[in-house]
Amino acid sequence: MAEYQLYCFAQSGNAYRAALMLNLIGADWRPIYVDFFKGGETRTPKYRTEVNEMGEVPVLVHGSKKLSQSGVILTYLAERSGRFKPEGEDERLEALRWIIFDNQKVNGFLGPYRFLKNFARPPGDPAVMAFFKGRIDGNLAILDKRLAKAPFMLGDRPTIADISLVAYLYYPAEEFGFDITAAHRNIAVWLDRIKALPGWAHPYDLMPGYPPQL
Repeated sequence: MAEYQLYCFAQSGNAYRAALMLNLIGADWRPIYVDFFKGGETRTPKYRTEVNEMGEVPVLVHGSKKLSQSGVILTYLAERSGRFKPEGEDERLEALRWIIFDNQKVNGFLGPYRFLKNFARPPGDPAVMAFFKGRIDGNLAILDKRLAKAPFMLGDRPTIADISLVAYLYYPAEEFGFDITAAHRNIAVWLDRIKALPGWAHPYDLMPGYPPQL
């Protein structure tokens, strides 16, 4: 049995954070497919009792530990492996600051926008989509401005802040209806830097469930 197991599915950017981190640190891991769409697995009593009471992915299993929330998983793996780990109090707080900003403002809007556009039935209300798009544009501009200062979020080396923020940014532009990399040059260059790291893989190659069974 692999050392780590990750409950995930290919369309989840939140799960991609954890899967990518596992791959980048060279962990011995295997994905456990969660049937989110057709089976509604995360909404079942069994899943919420036995896997995650929050009804979400990702969930990382390591021995007797069962961890949920991608920021927790990234922190745990960084501390165990020593890879992509913020060093010292200032870096730890700065990484946490950007991880929270990501979850609330960057992928916190990109994820629901993409879900409503591609997977929700009926699709998202146009007024809601327009509201989300405005927030997405503003928050990506903040990220792009930050990346004009240094190669990675905290400076010259990648950390878990970077791995968190890329969660939805490698999914195809057609799933959003707009091209993030065309509109934000510094984000585009940064994504190429992350992609060049040994162990990088696209979410649809790294996790099971593509294409989705709707």
